Amino acid sequence: MEIDRHRYRKVRWFFIKALFKIAFWDLFLNRPWLRFFRRTPLPRWCALASNFRLLAVEMGGVLIKLGQFLSIRLDILPQEVINELTGLQDEVPEEDSDAIMEQLAVDFEQPVDQVFPYFEAEPLGSASLAQAHRARIPGGQDVVVKVLRPGIQKIVETDLAAISLALRGLKLFSFIRRRVNLDALMDEFTTVTRKELDFKTEGHSMEQFARDFSDDTQVYVPKIYWEYSSKHTLTLENVFYFKINAFEAMQSAGINCSQVADALHRIYMAQIFDTHFVHVDPHPGNLFVRPLPHADEEGLSFQPGQSVPFKSQRPFQIVFIDFGMMAGIPDRMHTAIREYIIGIGTQDAYRVVQSYVHSGFLLPGADLKRLELGTAEIFKRFWGISMGQLKDTVLDQADYFLSEYRDLFKSAPFQFQTDMVFIFRAIEILSGLTTSLDPEFNIWQKTVPFAEKFIKEELKHDWEGPAREIFKLGQLTYKLPGQFDRILTETLRGNLELRMSLTPDAHKTFSAITKAINRLGLMLFTTGLLMGGINLYLAGEEGLGAMLLGLSLLILIRNIKI
Repeated sequence: MEIDRHRYRKVRWFFIKALFKIAFWDLFLNRPWLRFFRRTPLPRWCALASNFRLLAVEMGGVLIKLGQFLSIRLDILPQEVINELTGLQDEVPEEDSDAIMEQLAVDFEQPVDQVFPYFEAEPLGSASLAQAHRARIPGGQDVVVKVLRPGIQKIVETDLAAISLALRGLKLFSFIRRRVNLDALMDEFTTVTRKELDFKTEGHSMEQFARDFSDDTQVYVPKIYWEYSSKHTLTLENVFYFKINAFEAMQSAGINCSQVADALHRIYMAQIFDTHFVHVDPHPGNLFVRPLPHADEEGLSFQPGQSVPFKSQRPFQIVFIDFGMMAGIPDRMHTAIREYIIGIGTQDAYRVVQSYVHSGFLLPGADLKRLELGTAEIFKRFWGISMGQLKDTVLDQADYFLSEYRDLFKSAPFQFQTDMVFIFRAIEILSGLTTSLDPEFNIWQKTVPFAEKFIKEELKHDWEGPAREIFKLGQLTYKLPGQFDRILTETLRGNLELRMSLTPDAHKTFSAITKAINRLGLMLFTTGLLMGGINLYLAGEEGLGAMLLGLSLLILIRNIKI
């Protein structure tokens, strides 16, 4: 499909400028002898976020989705940056109503009023790729009609072309190529994004999700009216209750936001570990909270938009809409993810690292022992900390981890799993949502019940385990003489390789040596500036000499504690 060249150039230029600024201020100047010249990062990041929000509101498309994703990352982004992006939840510009009506008439091959006796031209909500309108079908039911924005296919293809260009640029860096299959990543992103434009596939995903949670009383999926849907239109039951970030409205109805956070976390854990079919776009525009009557409020029901009287501990359901972005957990990941959650819940660093091995998250030659030590240290320093406190705690502990585990950060032994990209995205959005619903949400404590459940399942179903271990021991005993003979043969041929890992004390020693070398390099650099300044000053170049002398003094003062 042909792309919008003007849009393509504008989006591409924005990202080129943003990447250049980040590379200059946060990478190039983030060196011990250059940090003195850095500006405070927060105002720069706020300005970048503000400029991106303006661009996204103007351009729409995939840019809106990216901004919405970032706007709820309370767990990693400063509040000032979040404030700049939050408006994207509500600032998506409306599509021209005449264009919407014209598209509906083309889709149904008849005037809109012959399909919907009542159709509200003013949208109920606007999203990046579609917008929703309140309507009524001939049977009298109130519905919401989801309509693709006219021309959105061209916009999406243009944004995909711009993203593809950026990824091709990243392929120039071997560090990234080793860890990410960028071609596969682009294919995955393109496939999922284009699926959002296929309402038939979305409808079938809704029905599958409803079947998966048919026994869960806290999950609600709207009904689809297929007879009033078409290629660019999906007609659904009206479920526009409380948006999941409408905290004050929920509290005024008696709904406990902490319980909403718990329920949302539990439902997503069930998607990841039980159904393996995940709603990967859980931003506030796609999640609603449906208030329910208490047992003593028999006969009472609440309609979308209706005022709900306060009653403490009011029951609720979490309503999911927009199933255009769904992702399955690959079979190869099922066991590894369960191992990971058991390792987290039991604070078993060895088991966590082994889950990385089994899932393929580690590069060949990764130092497993160092990873295990680092993971154990994370448990020690972060266990029990709420999500609201986690960001500040990470900042406080950053110097320690950078010092003690510099070798791990430098080697970066992880490799990115392309087919899990949208699962990771959903987990990150979920982290931000639970934090906003409950700043004291403790991810560690919430993980323990799932770990206990999986351990019980292991013990229950693994009754053949002891027998298998005895059989393996017999096999090992039988093979041992042959293996010993091969080891001896390889030793005599000089082909035997021995791998060793350093102890924590040895790593500390090497860390101290590294710091000493850095100090020596800094001293030589400063001395060179100092001597050059003196020579120039004595040679009559007072201005340039004074500048070099001043620069050497500034660097020395700035780094006196290095």
